[in-house]
Amino acid sequence: MNVLSIQSHVAYGHVGNASAVFPMQRLGVEVWPIHTVQFSNHTGYGSWKGRVFDGPAIEDLVEGIAERGVLDRCDGVLSGYMGSADIGNAILSAVARVRALNPEALYCCDPVIGDVGRGVFVRPGIPEFMREQAVPAADIITPNQFELDYLSGLTTQSLDEVKEAVSIVQGLGPKVMLVTSVETKETPADSVDLVAGESGRFWRVRTPKLSLSVNGAGDAIAALFFVHYARSRSAPTALAQASASVYGLLKRTEEAGSREILTIAAQDEFVSPSHRFEAVEV
Repeated sequence: MNVLSIQSHVAYGHVGNASAVFPMQRLGVEVWPIHTVQFSNHTGYGSWKGRVFDGPAIEDLVEGIAERGVLDRCDGVLSGYMGSADIGNAILSAVARVRALNPEALYCCDPVIGDVGRGVFVRPGIPEFMREQAVPAADIITPNQFELDYLSGLTTQSLDEVKEAVSIVQGLGPKVMLVTSVETKETPADSVDLVAGESGRFWRVRTPKLSLSVNGAGDAIAALFFVHYARSRSAPTALAQASASVYGLLKRTEEAGSREILTIAAQDEFVSPSHRFEAVEV
């Protein structure tokens, strides 16, 4: 399996491609990473060095890969944080090129827009680009609950409202959805839910809530869900496997008291999770 992963990248720590690439490789996937930014560290530290690339830079790298004659062997494209609509257009152009050569290729879009407590944290124009162009082009999307609400126009406070919102967003184009960080009135205070939807059916995994705040977990679970779905073509299978791996990763990170997720130290969680969760149809 070959995946073209177009995301941000940091030299220190694990967000964007620095969080997504290695777990996919650990699962035996050949990953072709293209970085939309190259920073010293994630911006949550308050200061960083590096630069943001533009759309033509992304297109240039895709062209270079195409010149190797291998784009027809690309099984999927994964995208995350988009620094600008210019980069977003370059990503969708790459998706179109891959699909033209391999119609079976999947596009998984992690529609990074914002989060509960932080609100929208991407540049102006990006939320609209996600809703109007990126999400309709995707086969799979992996929003958190805040992003689900934005994309659907609903405020989800119950499981039924989450399911309704997923159905609305699927009407835009994506057939498969994973919603992360779900907390509804049915969610116990010591837990957090993940909900997947496919073909009018829905599944939930409930995991214990951990007391840590780290960056990059969403990038990791999007990558893991994408790979497991591409292999199984089953949303509940992908949900159970991805959630188990990320819970184990975060549990190990919490126990170590680390500010950065332990992508390398906890790598066995990607192939043999220490915790298992059942995907229950809801």
